[in-house]
Order: sequence, then C-alpha cells, then structure tokens
Amino acid sequence: MKVLILMALASVSILSTSTLSQDQPNIVHIVADDLGWKDVGFHGSDIRTPNIDNLAAHGAELTSFYAQPMCTPTRACLMTGRYPFRYGLQTAVIPSAHTYGLPTDEWLLPQALQKVGYTTAIIGKWHLGHADEKYWPRQRGFDHQYGPLIGEIDYFTHQQHEVLDWYSNNQKLEENGYSTELIGKEAVRFIGQHPKEKPLYLYLTFNAPHTPYQAPEKYLEKYKHIQDPNRRTYCAMIAAMDEQIGQVVKAIDEKGIRERTLILFHSDNGGVKNKMFAGEGDMSNVTIPCDNGPYRDGKGSLYEGGTRVCALANWPGKIQPGKVDGLIHVVDLFPTIAKLCGASATPEKPLDGLDVWGTISRGTASPRTEIVYNVEPFRAGIRQGDWKLIWRTPLPESMELYNIKYDPAEAKDLAGQNPDIVATLKQRASELSKTMAKPLMLQTEFQAVLERLAMPPAFPKQ
Repeated sequence: MKVLILMALASVSILSTSTLSQDQPNIVHIVADDLGWKDVGFHGSDIRTPNIDNLAAHGAELTSFYAQPMCTPTRACLMTGRYPFRYGLQTAVIPSAHTYGLPTDEWLLPQALQKVGYTTAIIGKWHLGHADEKYWPRQRGFDHQYGPLIGEIDYFTHQQHEVLDWYSNNQKLEENGYSTELIGKEAVRFIGQHPKEKPLYLYLTFNAPHTPYQAPEKYLEKYKHIQDPNRRTYCAMIAAMDEQIGQVVKAIDEKGIRERTLILFHSDNGGVKNKMFAGEGDMSNVTIPCDNGPYRDGKGSLYEGGTRVCALANWPGKIQPGKVDGLIHVVDLFPTIAKLCGASATPEKPLDGLDVWGTISRGTASPRTEIVYNVEPFRAGIRQGDWKLIWRTPLPESMELYNIKYDPAEAKDLAGQNPDIVATLKQRASELSKTMAKPLMLQTEFQAVLERLAMPPAFPKQ
C-alpha cells in the first residue's frame, strides 16, 4: 500500500510539472547587431526583409523601443534587468584584447529561467566577457552555446585578428560557412531536436550586419543595382539574416509550437554613423551604409539614432497586431519575460526594468515614463515624459534639451527656453550618478597607462 501511495504521489507530481510546462511559453529572442532603424522593409527600406516584415505585420511593432548606445551595455541590460552603469559596463564595448566581463555577482535571465524548468540556449554573439571562462555563457545560465564570444569576427573565417572565435559549448569549433547562415542553421537544428513539452528560451544573436561588411555572392546578386559596394554588401547581410529568421520561424511552425512561442526581435543599438564606433577593423576606405531614418546620429551617441531601435514582438493569439507607441527599454525584458515564464525577477539586487507585457500584448499605457539613455563620468542622457536632456560634463559643459514628441529628430535645442526642466533632469542624472560603478573600460585603459610609465623613453631612433 505504501508503495502504491508513493507511486500515486509521484504521478501527481509529474503531471503537475507537465501542466506547468504547458503554460510556460517558449521565448525566441532575436537580436540584430548594429541594424539601422530604417533598414527593414516595414520601416520603408528598399532592403527586402519579408520574414521580419511578416512578424511585424502580425505582431506588435514597438515604435518607442530603446537600447543602450552600444552593444555590450545593451546585452548586459537585457541579461540583468539592470542599467549597465550599476556594474561598470556603461562605457563602450569589451574590446577583444581586454579581460573584464559582466560581473559574476549579477543574476542573469537564463539563470532565472533555468530555475523554473527552461532549457536555455545562446546561438550567436555573446560579447559580455571572453578572456576568462567564468564570464562565458555556459557559466552564466545557458545550457547550450554556439557562436562567437567577442563582438566582431570575419564572417567566413570566424576569426578576430587572426584568432578563431567560434565555439560550441566551451570548445573551439573549426567550421566552414558564412556565420549568419551557420547561426540560423544551428537554431533550426536545436529547435528541431528540443522536446516539445519542455519550455525553451533561445537567445538568437546574429552578428549581422556588424562590420566587416561581407556577404556571399548569392545575396550580393540581389542588390547588384546598388552602386556603393558597402551599401550593397550591407543590404545583402540583412537579407541573409532575414532569410535565416524565416527558417527559424518555419522550424517553430513545423515543430508544432508556434502558438506557445513568443518571438522578440530588436537591434542592440542604432546603425553606425561614426566610423569610430564601427569596430576594430580598418574603416579608412569604407563608407558608412546604415540608415537610421528620421533619427539623429547613430551607434555610440545618446541621440535617438543611437538608442531608438527597430523592434517587434509576435505571438499569435496573445499579442494584438499594430503599432505600440509606449516607452519600452531593453532593461524591461528581464522582468517581463521572467513573469511570463513564472520565474523570479527579484534577485538580491533591485531591477531597473519594469513589466511591460500589457503594453506589448495589448497596447496599454506603458508603466515606463523615464528612459535612462546612459550615465557615465563624462555624459548622461535622461528622458522623462516627452523631455530629453543630453548633458556633457567635460569642460566646457553643455546641455541640450529636446521635446521628443514634437521633435523626434532632435533638431531644435530648447534648453535655453526651459531652465526649470533642464534643472529637474540634470538633478535626476546627478542622483543616478551617485550610484554609478566606475566604468571597467576606463579603469582598464588607465591601468594600461600606468604600465606604460615603466617603459623606456620613446626617443627617436639614431
């Protein structure tokens, strides 16, 4: 009798777990790299992106979705639900020769999802620490990893400065192929073999269309009418990424899990407009091909062109199709996804993100009324309501104020006409700066300067 009771209890436990699993959505979280806001079909581009466009047409087009100005800070944001100035990743990206990473005392989204039964996978770019295995995805909550760890690789050799950066589950992988296609094929393979009854979080992070501008001939042929070779290649790279996204959606359909799958898509920052932020490669003979549409500047800047990014959410039957204008920041994805999946979004450190599921799914008013573009020792960007302040602190100090509702192109600086609003936003930025960790990038560079002090004097050779 005792054995029968234990067997019955075990059966109930298994059924309960299975039922809970059935209520948990699969999350396919797709991130593009340095994608210009206008460089998708549904924003009016001549670049053909039918698969991304279809997701937007039947989902929520997130028109006021914000990321950080550069790659590493954005990826840290979405993994932690906390602004990167909290832990020192607010400035620039992690260069390939640097050894720091996302601090290991931060609690990450995949760790939270693992706790409630999710299989977690990153297929594609990481860029949150590569020099020490403690920073790698498999050590930070991902069950499966495939792709590059650094931010910029050759699309065909998968190398950075002639060093291979292509891994599968912590092991270097020698593999032929165009990285965009390889990432897509691995995602299709992983979805195909994944058990339907187990919830999945797939972080699908293309390195396209980041520099270097490279694409196979079959995609270049589609844009042979474009004279500028960099724009032609850039368009081809986006077309290749769109094709792979279409294959991933097809795999989800064929698996029979589409009705249980939320697909998110966004860029990690705006498209490049300044060569200084394009990457580590030689850009001297390259024309910048990105188009951020009506928005000013691009990657690396605090203007809208660097931070307001192309984004959408698609889940048949769960998300009302249409444009969603409410403010959403990438930092909101941690608590939003965690709550949807039944995971805890309350680690020891307080989150900056908010649950914006109602805004995404039904277009309700966003709980977010403030955007923190960034807080660094030398600048800050803050938006409250329609008003946005850009404050540059190095002398001579400068402040710019824009009404984003009426001037999304940031063409008219209204700081001189609104001193009270400037003072309020400046005070908010100052308050946040008091909680700021020192930027790891600047600390590392300063240490390098100190090490050079012991070097011999740099006299000319005689």
